[in-house]
Amino acid sequence: MQQIHSLHDFFVLSGADVRLYHMGRRISPCALDTLSDFEKGELAWPAPWQGQARLAMLFRLGDMKDPLIWFLALPLDEQGHLEPALRDAFLERLLDTLGRNAAAVAAGNAGDVDNLMKDNPLAFTPSLTFQAMLHAHASHDLDLPASEHLEPVEAFFTGQGSQDWRALGLQGLADYVVRLEAETRDALIARLPKLHNNALVSLCYCLEHAHIDNELAEAIRQRGEQQARQGDIEGFCACIRAIGNAGTAACNWFDALLADAHACGPDALVAMAARGWVHLEDGERLPLYLERVAQCEQADFLAVARDLAMIPRLRLPVLMTLRQAGQDSIIGQRLRQVRNQQ
Repeated sequence: MQQIHSLHDFFVLSGADVRLYHMGRRISPCALDTLSDFEKGELAWPAPWQGQARLAMLFRLGDMKDPLIWFLALPLDEQGHLEPALRDAFLERLLDTLGRNAAAVAAGNAGDVDNLMKDNPLAFTPSLTFQAMLHAHASHDLDLPASEHLEPVEAFFTGQGSQDWRALGLQGLADYVVRLEAETRDALIARLPKLHNNALVSLCYCLEHAHIDNELAEAIRQRGEQQARQGDIEGFCACIRAIGNAGTAACNWFDALLADAHACGPDALVAMAARGWVHLEDGERLPLYLERVAQCEQADFLAVARDLAMIPRLRLPVLMTLRQAGQDSIIGQRLRQVRNQQ
């Protein structure tokens, strides 16, 4: 009988029907091969968050009707590779539980297997927005219908339903964003300028998990700049986060923000790195970003730099930027300040 040494082994050898999703910087599908290479030590985790590889695991064993959902946060070392001790302890508990409940699991009864998440140091509870977006992504990927909350959201944005934004449910917004198409996008763009601030923030927190085109991203930028003029920092930063997965429009806005030292408060800088990190993989934008973080007294420069350096594609560029910074540069001064405090 083959041995189970990893979560990947468990899913493959148990014959589980499984889907994985990144739950760290942004919700997106995760290939099972990515988990395999990561657990073998051949791959640094591609989208780390707070020193962890955060995953949602949706799977069925045996004749289970409804899938189990595990949320696991696997600890990473400074290179972004797995620290296996807690994973190994979890596997040991899992195999012991399966051994005692094999017949029940085969018959489709999750039983004690589902209880493994209780008192599990690897388990975490995603935010409500992450939970809603995961449900929306999973139902869409499995060709299942959206929730009942989608219809009033679609009616609201097309002007065919209630004009009360408070009737918009978070799950409906998540389903709407995942199923956004050209026609509904145009209606959304038309609605954005006058959308209530609270509804705008909830919508943006969903949009940050979607790939949006430049036309919608430009409309979000205009609304974000409107919020900035009104002094609404939360709405402004939510718009920055919302376009993090866009293309040229996001790059253009990031460049404009970074060119203006007064536009880059700590919240805006965090929003760029949290959801728009892909746009920092640029020979000019990354050094300027780190310079703005260094200039911002309220920002934890070392924490931001370490967080970015955990992302495999940014690790070398970040380290090179820090090493090449002159002693009298703002980055050099912040590094010296950090060293003096240690």
